[in-house]
Amino acid sequence: MYILYHFHFADIHAKWKTAQIYSIFGFWGSFNLGKKLGDYILDYAFWLDYMESCFNRQDINMQPNWQNRTLFHGDNLKFLRAMNSESVDLIATDPPFNKGRDFHATPDSLAAGAKFQDRWSWERDVHDDWLDQLQDDNPRLMEAINSARHAHSDGMGAYLCFMAVRLLAMRRILKPTGSIYLHCDPTASHYLKAVMDAVFGWRNFRNEIVWCYKGGGKGRTDFARKHDLIFRYAKGKTVIFNADDVRIPYEGEGRGRTDKSRWGSRRIGEYLAPYTPHEKGKIPEDWWPFPQLNSNDPERMGYPTQKPTELYERIIKASSNKGDVILDPFAGCATTLVAAEKLEREWVGIDIWDEAHQIVVDRLNKTIGPMLGRVEYTKTLPERTDDGETASPFLRVRELVREPEGPRWSRARMYDYLIEQHGSKCQGCDRIFGDHRYLELDHNIPRSDGGMNHITNRILLCGPCNKVKSNIYTLSGLRRENRKRGYMK
Repeated sequence: MYILYHFHFADIHAKWKTAQIYSIFGFWGSFNLGKKLGDYILDYAFWLDYMESCFNRQDINMQPNWQNRTLFHGDNLKFLRAMNSESVDLIATDPPFNKGRDFHATPDSLAAGAKFQDRWSWERDVHDDWLDQLQDDNPRLMEAINSARHAHSDGMGAYLCFMAVRLLAMRRILKPTGSIYLHCDPTASHYLKAVMDAVFGWRNFRNEIVWCYKGGGKGRTDFARKHDLIFRYAKGKTVIFNADDVRIPYEGEGRGRTDKSRWGSRRIGEYLAPYTPHEKGKIPEDWWPFPQLNSNDPERMGYPTQKPTELYERIIKASSNKGDVILDPFAGCATTLVAAEKLEREWVGIDIWDEAHQIVVDRLNKTIGPMLGRVEYTKTLPERTDDGETASPFLRVRELVREPEGPRWSRARMYDYLIEQHGSKCQGCDRIFGDHRYLELDHNIPRSDGGMNHITNRILLCGPCNKVKSNIYTLSGLRRENRKRGYMK
């Protein structure tokens, strides 16, 4: 039976390349000498049926609901929310940096007419539904955004809101073994990292890659600012990383020497053994010295923030395999898409610029060969064929409860309604406040326990009561706790 089990495991593992299979295989953990052989056969059959059903469900959910070489035109948030869950292997993207200025392409270049505004305003750019999503379902993420508002500015907070709702959608569509590489610079990098820690989990942070380059614009009163940052996060514990595909030549004192210790030594037990270098070279450090594209570079398209293709080729080689799906939700002049095509990956891009399609086709024609008719350009949202879940898995409630039909109220409308019904009274301790701004909107049944965002599950609490309640108590539980502590009015 062990032989049968072993080979069936290997067969399914070859088809299903996610780490989830290991948590499903509880059969081996149930092995003990007190069982009869017949019991093992029944257990084995049960686990095979269970795993096969999971495999089939996973196979359906992880299928993209778009075709290869698709470029979506429009606001990337609505397209990200329309993509199937766990359908992308790698996200490599270069979003706005919050530079506080506008960018325009070179007038006589192939990208002529391309422009985007990298200025942000809390009043103008933050949508109410973004705040509702962040405050209701992602309070820790909202805390990271608010801290940036206090430490930096409302503009930084608006930029982080824009990024946060999109990062939540990106995490959902990444496969369990997937990764995201987010390009930024020191303008907002430290705030963005706090946001990404809240979205992906701080334990899933893998690298802060520093892209170093040289060029003009030396500072007189500061060191020249000649680097960008790329944050690499994994979706989970198991992640694709093809070290041998990105190795580079060794450097240092060992070059040119022939003695056994030229590359140093390492301890094995009580002995020091000479280190044997890998025949393909070393894994690169987390600082990458790729040159910037100068104005005369043949690769240059005139796009204002264009990055070198070799930079993104290294990312794609390291964190994906041939045939995997690569997404760039800020496609711009298609650097990620061109690199993916060159490396025989499937790809999908999103961009709001009207001429993005022509730039993609022109670059692919120039780099790969004739691509006419092979790039799908559409403004139509793909139709979800998965479970339609909008939350990241670790944010999903224990039991999904369908909310009553009808228009969804905004947080502001629910707040005003509860003030009309109860006045400026905290429903947790019965204290009445002269200013209703001391009261905060919360859930009666916590979201983590299946509570809805509907008005029927909403309450107003003062700050101290809201902290005590957290996501632990219902309103009645909070009031009991306040009575024990002597906090009731």
